[in-house]
Amino acid sequence: MIPARYSNILFGFILSGLMSCIVSGLSTFRALGFGPHFPVLWAGNWAVSWALAFPTVLVVAPVARRIVARLTA
Repeated sequence: MIPARYSNILFGFILSGLMSCIVSGLSTFRALGFGPHFPVLWAGNWAVSWALAFPTVLVVAPVARRIVARLTA
C-alpha cells in the first residue's frame, strides 16, 4: 500500500492519466478518424498528453480547491 501522505499525488496521477486518455483519444479520432493506425497514434498522443497533464494537475489542483472553497458555503 502507498502511504496516505501521497494521496494527493496519487490522485493527480490517476486523474491526469484517465483524463488525458479520454481527451487524447477523442482528439485523435476527430483529427484522423478510426483507421488501422489509430491505437498506435492514440497511445503516442496519450503519452505526450499525460506527461503534460500530470504536473499541470499538481500545480492547478490547489488553486482549484481554493476557488471552490471561496464559492461554496
